Amino acid sequence: MAAASTAALTGLRRAEAALAPAKITRVRIYQPPNLNQLFNQSNMLCTVETDAGLTGIGEGGSKDTLEQCAGSLIGKNPFQIETLWQTMYMEWFYPPGREKIHALGALDMALWDIKGKAFKAPVHQLLNGSLRDYMECYPTSGVGGGGGRGGAGRGGGAAAGAAAGAPPNAGRGAGMSLKERAAATIAAGYRAYRIDGGIGLSGNVFDVHQRVREVAQACKEVREGVGDKGCWTIDFHQKFEFPDALRLCRLIEDYEPYLVEDPTRDEQFLADIPKLRKMTTCPLAAGEEWGQRWNFNTLVENHDIDYIRATLPNVGGITEMMKVAALCETHAIGIVPHFTGPVSTAALANCLATYPCPVLFEYNYGERPIDYLPECLDFKQGKLYTNERPGLGVTLDLSKVKQIGEVTTAISRQIYKRPDGSLTHW
Repeated sequence: MAAASTAALTGLRRAEAALAPAKITRVRIYQPPNLNQLFNQSNMLCTVETDAGLTGIGEGGSKDTLEQCAGSLIGKNPFQIETLWQTMYMEWFYPPGREKIHALGALDMALWDIKGKAFKAPVHQLLNGSLRDYMECYPTSGVGGGGGRGGAGRGGGAAAGAAAGAPPNAGRGAGMSLKERAAATIAAGYRAYRIDGGIGLSGNVFDVHQRVREVAQACKEVREGVGDKGCWTIDFHQKFEFPDALRLCRLIEDYEPYLVEDPTRDEQFLADIPKLRKMTTCPLAAGEEWGQRWNFNTLVENHDIDYIRATLPNVGGITEMMKVAALCETHAIGIVPHFTGPVSTAALANCLATYPCPVLFEYNYGERPIDYLPECLDFKQGKLYTNERPGLGVTLDLSKVKQIGEVTTAISRQIYKRPDGSLTHW
């Protein structure tokens, strides 16, 4: 096995050495017809063009953050992805915040798409190949209806339904009970059914003390619906203070959730989650709002969480995601990425197909086509598959999107190099 891996790596290096010289000439920014303004699901599109005739597709960020990061790419070699990532990260005064990391991640995604196309290979092959037959999934809100959190503006469709803040029974299908909806989701081939801490909530008033027992009863119904072989997850969605999060975790332990997500406020994770880990048997997950690995590495290294929810492009693209995966693998932590845009989901499939620890996708597109992406996701009966198309395996129909930005001029600050040529901060 070691000899085969070494031979594959040697072959890749030889192929890379043989690549024709290339420079990045242009970055374009496109707005899709259903632009999602929320950063953690942004489906803004970008393309990175080269003088070698190769164009990569990325997704995420906003016009202004993409334009600033793109200025660091013009005139550079698109195949030197690590150098370009570090340059975009270090070239400005402040370390990039989560919004700018999102744009950096979108452009990094496009660079990996270019590299895959240059090698005429899918990105998962560049990352040493898939080790799973498919990726297991769960829809944000089950099957049987539309609307709610997973609606048209947030990447919903047939697999999406009621969720946070939805009125009672919204999106559950024609008169389906919670138990029936959970059963239908498992029957459709998904690994798990998900509920939110705001299940059945009418309006936007959230009485945390009252909700604990109501949510616990809903979890009991869900467990009955998925049966002994099905799984279910719950997202507390940062709605609960620590004492109430602990009460609810203890009330639902016997129903064996696959995971409890975001049990308290993001700002309190580093203090609250380690305490909660010692006081409940529920598996804990966190991180849909995280950016880089420095947001969560302490929780991973101390084994205070069981799954991270970090996703693309939020962590900074494929380059950073693979470092996140290495960190998680070291500590046997599963990856359950938060749902994101369709191109980013395709990129995640390429990345996480290679990850040896548990993987579960939050997936909201069902089997419906995406009109501006004639080639993108390979999904069937609750499962997401990799493919052998080059790069990310995504094709963009430019006639269906609107160009809103373009960068052709390098914008850069001075970055210093160490004696060996590696970058250090300016």
